[in-house]
Amino acid sequence: MLEVVTAGEPLVALVPQEPGHLRGKRLLEVYVGGAEVNVAVALARLGVKVGFVGRVGEDELGAMVEERLRAEGVDLTHFRRAPGFTGLYLREYLPLGQGRVFYYRKGSAGSALAPGAFDPDYLEGVRFLHLSGITPALSPEARAFSLWAMEEAKRRGVRVSLDVNYRQTLWPPEEARGFLERALPGVDLLFLSEEEAELLFGRVEEALRALSAPEVVLKRGAKGAWAFVDGRRAEGSAFAVEAVDPVGAGDAFAAGYLAGAVWGLPVEERLRLANLLGASVAASRGDHEGAPYREDLEVLLKATQTFMR
Repeated sequence: MLEVVTAGEPLVALVPQEPGHLRGKRLLEVYVGGAEVNVAVALARLGVKVGFVGRVGEDELGAMVEERLRAEGVDLTHFRRAPGFTGLYLREYLPLGQGRVFYYRKGSAGSALAPGAFDPDYLEGVRFLHLSGITPALSPEARAFSLWAMEEAKRRGVRVSLDVNYRQTLWPPEEARGFLERALPGVDLLFLSEEEAELLFGRVEEALRALSAPEVVLKRGAKGAWAFVDGRRAEGSAFAVEAVDPVGAGDAFAAGYLAGAVWGLPVEERLRLANLLGASVAASRGDHEGAPYREDLEVLLKATQTFMR
């Protein structure tokens, strides 16, 4: 039986091998990504039984996404290749550390997710439905899909996990806040970064007041993370690594925290595992290539018994 279901738009990323403007590059590396895809892959590598709901185009990029997810052991019962194209994005890193992302996804097959896109009985017995704030920003249909999926999860006693994952290029702050206001009553676990808190609400403290949920996790980058559960704040320290490619690190963090919750770990250990996964992905190229496998945890954490069921 599945333990976690994620849903959203898969993307294919084209990334230059070295820093500099894309216009001067001749070779680009190809990766499969997308926030919810990254979470699904990281969970699958940890041995969590995870399914992914999404759409890609009837094109070669869509075939690439499907093959990658299947190879990682993600359940694709409600994954579809549909008319249209698979979303694409390009990344560039300039020599002084600035990064830019260029999306080619408007009107993609993935943005056409709508209520009824999957049989909601797929959620029976699942521990978490994990969504992100990217999907509702893609289209009115995708926004309706996100709210519908959350409602179906709640009807079945499934906990809803939502990563704010705010993208300025997709929608303005007021629209994102409006969606969060509608979604929050159904959210059990909320992930939010300090940067997102400031972009959406001006101050972290204001964001934490506005985004109340039974469990709130604040990602603080190199400063670690906080989790607010049962009226108390738990803290988790970051793992010191040299960041090679930070894209996907936040998704890996969410996957680590979700895995810890599925395994019944205390909140401090959930944060420790989350920080470990985030650091592992940031230290590797690609959106989820650095996500560790379950057997890696003995080496990485020096405390295997803590993470056994």
